[in-house]
Amino acid sequence: MPPTLDFTKDKISQLLKKIAIPAAIGTLFQSLYTLVDTFYAGKISSNALVALSKAFPISFFIIAFGVGVLAGSTSLIANSLGEKNINQAKLYLTQSVIYSILVAIVVIFIGIYFAPALLKIMGTEPINIFLTLQYTDIIFLGSIFFFIQVSLNSSLNAQGDTRSYRNILIISFFLNIILNPVFAFGFGIIPAFGIAGLAIATIISQFICFLYILWKVSQTDLVKKITINFFYINKNLILDLFKQGMPVTLSMMLIGVGIYNILFFVSKFGDIAAAGYGVALRIEQLLLLPAIGLNTAVLSIVGQNFGAREFKRIGQVYFKAILYGSSMMIVAGFIIFFGGTSILQLFTNDLRVIDFGVKYLKIAALIGPVYPIFFITNAFFQGIKKPLYSSLINLFRIVIFPFLTMSLILNTFNGNYESLFIGLLIINWVFGIAVVLLVKFFFLKKIIR
Repeated sequence: MPPTLDFTKDKISQLLKKIAIPAAIGTLFQSLYTLVDTFYAGKISSNALVALSKAFPISFFIIAFGVGVLAGSTSLIANSLGEKNINQAKLYLTQSVIYSILVAIVVIFIGIYFAPALLKIMGTEPINIFLTLQYTDIIFLGSIFFFIQVSLNSSLNAQGDTRSYRNILIISFFLNIILNPVFAFGFGIIPAFGIAGLAIATIISQFICFLYILWKVSQTDLVKKITINFFYINKNLILDLFKQGMPVTLSMMLIGVGIYNILFFVSKFGDIAAAGYGVALRIEQLLLLPAIGLNTAVLSIVGQNFGAREFKRIGQVYFKAILYGSSMMIVAGFIIFFGGTSILQLFTNDLRVIDFGVKYLKIAALIGPVYPIFFITNAFFQGIKKPLYSSLINLFRIVIFPFLTMSLILNTFNGNYESLFIGLLIINWVFGIAVVLLVKFFFLKKIIR
């Protein structure tokens, strides 16, 4: 942890920069990591691209629970540190490790058991179901390393150290470049596993990341004098982690459900349309880095200031983060609006896939500036221990209204592929404005009073 950071006194713009930039750089390499998978899937076949696209909302289940573990643990540890209750922070760290293992067991079972049915509902062709399951089964089985890793990383985030996670994401990115072709196409005594090879490479990278984070956490003051007694299951603390993290997980799961909904309707135009959307979505993720980096910073800063009862700083953090994030997304939007075709050509030479991907990116560029509002608002609610509100907002913004809108567009108005995303454009902007007004005129006034 950088020794100069004081979350309750330092200049907010400097705190945002010092925490968000390393987090954004780390997320950059995380996004590039998925793009490497997409690149090599395109080299395997168009069917492999389809499989990777269809796997995304299903494997997102892992991310949803992982983010819940991370956000819940970070918030509770940060609050404890803000209250100067170091012993409590240590207990939350150790109990979060236990909690993450329990979560991993549940996720592995659900993921492997339900994936085939979810793919069939999406209207996936049999060959693509087979390929997708080759990938997702391995990803779910190896996810335990990811869950323990994020529980450990929560203690680093709570102390303002986003650099360590950035480092492992950079390392895993380069590992992925090396391991993907080795396991996908074979090398020496290693056979060609095809799309399953991409999953194997991911699990190896996650294991290495886990070892690095374990080492970094062991170097912090927070783990000093932690004994075996700290690891005895404490039902009350586990319940605290569940209450704080599960609403965040539900919010993230709603994102996965939202992506699944979109793929459900996009697949009406064929699996190639789904592949085009899937590739474009991974490119769009790259542009969300400022918002994601700011989300990490806002969660840590708001969490500690809420624990220290420095309520006025919370509002300042919220609005400055939105201003920074939206400004950067405007710039990013220009890049994908005018350069989408060239970017997509790096991943596939299938003109049909490129055409569908470009159509989505042009509309996504117009949605981009509103996304930081949702990421930062989620962090705000997590930091003040009100994560349920994020779930409610996401339920309507990501699931209910998009499903109703896209269903109406296709079934009543006989709309085309692009009209699906125009509907999403309108929904996101309406909700974005409503959320800012809600936070400003209700929650912030209530907290400051």
